[in-house]
Amino acid sequence: MVMVSNFPKKKSILIFIYIVLDLVNFCSCQSFINSNLDATGFSSAVATWYGDPTGAGSGGACGLEDDVAKAPYNAMITAGNQVLLKHGLGCGACYQVLCNQNEECSQNPITVTLTDECPGTCNDDPIHFDLSGNAFGAMSKYGQADQLRNLGRIDIYYKRVACDHKQNIMFKVEKGSNPRFIAIAIEAQNGDGDLSLVEIKHTNSNEWLQMQQMFGATWSINIYPDTQIPPFSIRLTSQNKHQVQADNVIPMNWQAKEIYYSNVNFSP
Repeated sequence: MVMVSNFPKKKSILIFIYIVLDLVNFCSCQSFINSNLDATGFSSAVATWYGDPTGAGSGGACGLEDDVAKAPYNAMITAGNQVLLKHGLGCGACYQVLCNQNEECSQNPITVTLTDECPGTCNDDPIHFDLSGNAFGAMSKYGQADQLRNLGRIDIYYKRVACDHKQNIMFKVEKGSNPRFIAIAIEAQNGDGDLSLVEIKHTNSNEWLQMQQMFGATWSINIYPDTQIPPFSIRLTSQNKHQVQADNVIPMNWQAKEIYYSNVNFSP
């Protein structure tokens, strides 16, 4: 009699069972993660980082320049593809981002402000965040920021949140402004963060004049110095049509490259 061993068959069955159990466990975990994220409004995106590993990134496309390294941004910023930037109208919007797909990830959300553009191939992704090196590392577990940055490109989750900068709005008069032309970068808006309308009013006038979006968070207007005399008040309208008014915030003796602090902000 020839004895035929059924051990290989049993081994194959056991391997198949282990594979099925692993898939069930993986799917259950993924279902748990995604259901939790969906319940709290998170969606999928891609994240990369740019600049120095612990650097502040840039405010270039929004006109904030090196201000992103200082309060209230403190290097917790991101560039975005055009879906996020909206040709500059998305400047100032705040997002929570988190990663949980890699062992280096803390799985805790951080809040970043959109201050720059991620051009070119970033637009090949539906949603792409290009974070400062500092912000990208902040998504990691303690002590693993460099390991997370070494991955370069990761899948993340994000959601739009209200900005809460814990200070009032700042108005930076841009380089090149003069008595006949003024350009102002608007920073640290709470709430929506991004703006749909900026208006200016000179002293002894009740007429609000619409400023033009020059680029990003920078808005400009021509001035007739003989009749449009400072101080200037600025009225801001957010994307959700909330308004605040900073009275006489640009003083009589305003100067280019100076920042003027208001006593108003949107509600967080």
